[in-house]
Amino acid sequence: MVFWMASLTGLVVAYLFGSTPSGYLAGKLLGGIDIRRHGSRSTGATNVLRTLGKGPALAVLLVDVLKGVAAILFARWFFELPFLTPPAGHDPQTIVPWAVCLSGLAVLLGHGRSVWLNFTGGKSAATGLGVLLALSWPFGLGAALVFCIVLALSRIVSLSSMLAALTAIALVLGMEQPLPYRLLVIAGGLYVIARHRANIRRLLDGTEPRLGQSSPESRTEPQA
Repeated sequence: MVFWMASLTGLVVAYLFGSTPSGYLAGKLLGGIDIRRHGSRSTGATNVLRTLGKGPALAVLLVDVLKGVAAILFARWFFELPFLTPPAGHDPQTIVPWAVCLSGLAVLLGHGRSVWLNFTGGKSAATGLGVLLALSWPFGLGAALVFCIVLALSRIVSLSSMLAALTAIALVLGMEQPLPYRLLVIAGGLYVIARHRANIRRLLDGTEPRLGQSSPESRTEPQA
């Protein structure tokens, strides 16, 4: 019972890492605004870029990536603590990868559904990159490379993020990895894509904004 309660605590910590509302805090501290009422109403770095500028956006991007890194590193440390001995019949070498998998999903969920923002948030792409980098840096590097190439060609952040997520899924399927890690990357990648549902509709309609353009939502929002 102690092991399972401690494990639940570890997952809550990972979720709280993700829930840290970096974009929202940047809006409040640097602009005196609720960023959820501006631009695309997302708390992600892209909306921070449109609303507050490059410096705050870069800071938010780095913090969001580090949230994913921290959740994975914490899980690997926490679930290997000596006092967290699994119940008889459970191999620690089997338990830890599954715990890391769940922690990775928890941090993504926390970013997209923050408890501090009434379960709203960003699209989890940057935090997902942090998870990939901590899980296996070649996965993270591959996804980041695709993101940068697509962004340079299209200037569309949402398209770049979704293709990066698909790249991560392809990499994890093509390389030898434990089953929990494969499931984490697949589920996490699909979650990031699902968070871009509105962007997909705009891409199909040809109305998705490029970098430097205002989002469709900002054209109809009331002035504060």
